[in-house]
Amino acid sequence: MKRILSLAIVLLIFSCNTPIKEDENRKPTKNEVIENFNELVKSDVKDDNIDGSFSLAIIHKDSTLVLKSYGNADLNTIFRIGSISKSFAGFLMMQLQQDGKLDINDPVEKYLPEIKSLVDYDKHPPITLKQLATHTSGLDRESRSRDENVRFGNINDWENNLIKAIPETSFRSKPGERFGYSNIGFAILGLTLSKVADKPYIELVQDKIFRPLEMNNTYFKVPENQKNNLAKGMAGGPTAELDHERPKREHNEVGYRIPNGGIYSTSSDMVKFMKACMGYSTLLNDSGIEMLQTTQTPTTRLRSNYSFGFQLYSDQGINTVGHGGSKAGYSANFEYEKDSEYGVILMRNYNFGNTNLDLRSNSLLRKLSVAE
Repeated sequence: MKRILSLAIVLLIFSCNTPIKEDENRKPTKNEVIENFNELVKSDVKDDNIDGSFSLAIIHKDSTLVLKSYGNADLNTIFRIGSISKSFAGFLMMQLQQDGKLDINDPVEKYLPEIKSLVDYDKHPPITLKQLATHTSGLDRESRSRDENVRFGNINDWENNLIKAIPETSFRSKPGERFGYSNIGFAILGLTLSKVADKPYIELVQDKIFRPLEMNNTYFKVPENQKNNLAKGMAGGPTAELDHERPKREHNEVGYRIPNGGIYSTSSDMVKFMKACMGYSTLLNDSGIEMLQTTQTPTTRLRSNYSFGFQLYSDQGINTVGHGGSKAGYSANFEYEKDSEYGVILMRNYNFGNTNLDLRSNSLLRKLSVAE
């Protein structure tokens, strides 16, 4: 009897110490996925250990699920968005086509004859608006001009500095032949759109996008009364020496880099633009939205799959639309999954850290797309 009792006690103890297996087939809930991501970002910012500013937004369709800030930021904090500015140029081009102002297959020279001064322009077919907006123009990434104003001139002179840069810009390939990322190509696109609409580019974007979407904290130049809300950029770090001076200088040293990288914004304002890109506004009709979400390049390879100012990614059951951005002391990522209609925006005031912005965004969207 004692032996039987002892065996029963051993079995009871063993059963109590044996973990109960969770249902391995159970899908995590949307809230679980979001909370895990929130804790991950919070931990990353703490471990980066540079007193950084970080902002997160998550949306689903036209609903905002998360607006959070970490570190030295709040929901009013303004960041540079870098090359996400290109998405605004692409969106604007589609608006102007919708308005009957242009055809995306129009040659650029129709509106901006100065483009004919490109190096070897007469040896190639005319560049079209579509080619500029899809990085298939064949142009170099940047102008080779040594003029300091071209690279570092004041924002008020960006158009003139771009005109100076064009004659010192060359081709890498034949227009339309292949994808080749070109910052100056997008700068030329912005100036061309302003000629189409007979309005300065900055004013045009404000009138057609910022104001209708009530993006009241989004700027090409941060006004004096908002500078206290501007996150102070930190280049370098966290494993290299931090550089606070270069980001500070580059607020004024813009050269021609306005349509391709000149915008400042907050996470809550970028949510408004993302919803418009998903079709939750009256700014662009369904066919325009569909074109923004459809490959316009000769290949769909990773890093070469692009529409009009938007990077496209398709793999493992998800199809994302968005763009990354980086300037000295700032980095950001803007991405949504077009089928599940989840979206994520990440913005921070430093360039390197534990959070890989595009990979983490992609991973989050993949998990949300299958969450319960």
